[in-house]
Amino acid sequence: MEKSNVMRPGNESTIRLWITIISIAVPVVVAILLFMPAKLDVASDWVYFLPHLNAVINSAATIALIAGLVFIKQNNISMHRTAMSTAFGLGAIFLVSYVIYHASAESTSFGGEGTIRTVYFFILISHIILAAVALFPILFAYYYGYTDQRAKHKKSRSLRLSHLALCDSKWRSGLSDDKPYYMH
Repeated sequence: MEKSNVMRPGNESTIRLWITIISIAVPVVVAILLFMPAKLDVASDWVYFLPHLNAVINSAATIALIAGLVFIKQNNISMHRTAMSTAFGLGAIFLVSYVIYHASAESTSFGGEGTIRTVYFFILISHIILAAVALFPILFAYYYGYTDQRAKHKKSRSLRLSHLALCDSKWRSGLSDDKPYYMH
């Protein structure tokens, strides 16, 4: 089956423009939804399950990313593409779930004190900054992989790896919405 002309390498200026627009628009929209004064009324408590779902989605995405790394080290490009497409799709689902939760559930404040508070906010602020800027290289990496531009694909991975490491450190630290350091 022939790939769409939209994703051909010859249209790279158009793709670059769309990736730039999406990479700017998504963090802006997320910030607006997260910090709007009134939360969305979804008329149900089901949204409080979403942080748990997000943990499952992130775990599955992490497994897919690790599998993708293993597959590319084994030079199994077909399985690498499948694993990375799975991780990409899971990331998109996570983003939607994350935004729904934070746009509809009341915010919680961190109640920890002392060193743990400093560590928490350092990790949180670093995570937010990296998450905001990581979409740009992630979208380019996916585009370059999809269009088989391997040299460009390899170059676009360094920022993604640093963001993954920081997300992993946040996950490993156990600082999530349902921990005892949070005050509801």
